[in-house]
Amino acid sequence: MNLFKKMFSKKEKEQPIETYRDFWNWFLEHQEKFHEVVKSGDSERYGKEFFDVIGPKLNELKEGIFYLSGMLNDHVADLILTPEGNFRNFYIVEELIAESPKLPNWQFQAFKPSFDVGSTGIKMENYSFGTENIHFYANESKEYPDDIEITLVHNDYKEENKAEIINGCYIFLENYLGELKSSTVIDTLHFTSTELAKQELISIEKLESYLIWREKEFVEKYEGTRKNTENDAYGSYKTTLQNGSPFLAIMNTDLLKWDAKASHPWIVRLQLLYDGKNNDGFPEEDVYQLLNEIEDNLVVELKDYEGYLNIGRETGDNSRDVYFACKDFRKPCKLIDQRIDSTGDKVALKYEVYKDKYWRYFDNYNQ
Repeated sequence: MNLFKKMFSKKEKEQPIETYRDFWNWFLEHQEKFHEVVKSGDSERYGKEFFDVIGPKLNELKEGIFYLSGMLNDHVADLILTPEGNFRNFYIVEELIAESPKLPNWQFQAFKPSFDVGSTGIKMENYSFGTENIHFYANESKEYPDDIEITLVHNDYKEENKAEIINGCYIFLENYLGELKSSTVIDTLHFTSTELAKQELISIEKLESYLIWREKEFVEKYEGTRKNTENDAYGSYKTTLQNGSPFLAIMNTDLLKWDAKASHPWIVRLQLLYDGKNNDGFPEEDVYQLLNEIEDNLVVELKDYEGYLNIGRETGDNSRDVYFACKDFRKPCKLIDQRIDSTGDKVALKYEVYKDKYWRYFDNYNQ
């Protein structure tokens, strides 16, 4: 047995998972055993013989891909891949599932699906979460009319138990709407009690239809909206940070005055880290050229007329931050991931993705 384990481990190391096809070829080799483990319903076997095996293989593609499994019926097992709300991994999950094989005894899904939770809902921490005790109302703003801001009201919400109630409401919402819709459609979510509610309460069963209406309204308002930035004006901003480091920003001032910002609601912040200790936090000349090259290559591939707007950049305190406003975030994430390991030892690349229909971070540049 020990010899078998050593031979198996060596074989796996010689066949790294580098592509989606590599993963599914590996899965096909073991799918019968995995199916037998899932069908057994044995939680200990689930962990040791399936999850502990599949997890490292997914990590070879990208860390942060999570998974759920169970039997859909007596014959078909279900494997759900989820980024658990991490927008940077949405494209990986979608592309991986798109290349999954067609098997009679398996179903593969991207993102946790919606379920008919009904009035019984779910139970957590001795509390129930369902249509009988959760309501909502929408917070509308004249200043930010396109924002979808929702307040959830739970009958048992109190200051002393709000952590448990909020966590349960999030899980209920994910089950009710499905992971993809619950994480991308609602812009801001608040929680309160029935006593502190500021508007008439609406049954949570009507939330989905409300969101569909708001999405349709948004698409109709901004359909076809795009910005050509070729002849835009740029402004230069200089200041000194609290730690004494000089700070320089260059921003597209025409974009910052644009009245259709909400059409590009996703902000991608690319952070290029370097060692500027000998230059007041600014890059040395060779690093400066490398930073420009990385940024210019991204701008070439993220075209404005395709829905990717380069808002500007900030440099100082050992970092250059480059900002894109996007109609969708998947392509920028994929392009940046492809470059993370190719910037050499002088620049470290990080990034984040968040939704902000009104680009609030840049308000200071408009003042």
